[in-house]
Amino acid sequence: MGFLFYGSSEHEIEIEDVALAHLKVVIATKLRRNESFTLSWRHDGDQPRGRSTIWMHPSIPLRFEFSDPTPPEIDPRRIQAYANSANTSGGILLPEESTLEL
Repeated sequence: MGFLFYGSSEHEIEIEDVALAHLKVVIATKLRRNESFTLSWRHDGDQPRGRSTIWMHPSIPLRFEFSDPTPPEIDPRRIQAYANSANTSGGILLPEESTLEL
């Protein structure tokens, strides 16, 4: 499992390494273009029940941390699915495996 650190918060968002690698590509591309979007997820078992959403914006610092030192293979279909999702009013929702059309 990897982590996404957002803003000045020390709270990390735990995301599976392969999903995080694909998210990193989409997030970097969108923020480089100065495009903002939302990223949402459901809380895991050790957190209070619920969900969270963050506004991804170029001015907010990000850090990606991966548990596996070897980068995974990037699937262009998954990148496109994330990008399509990011372009909607709902943004990207994790976990995406059950909702993305690859």
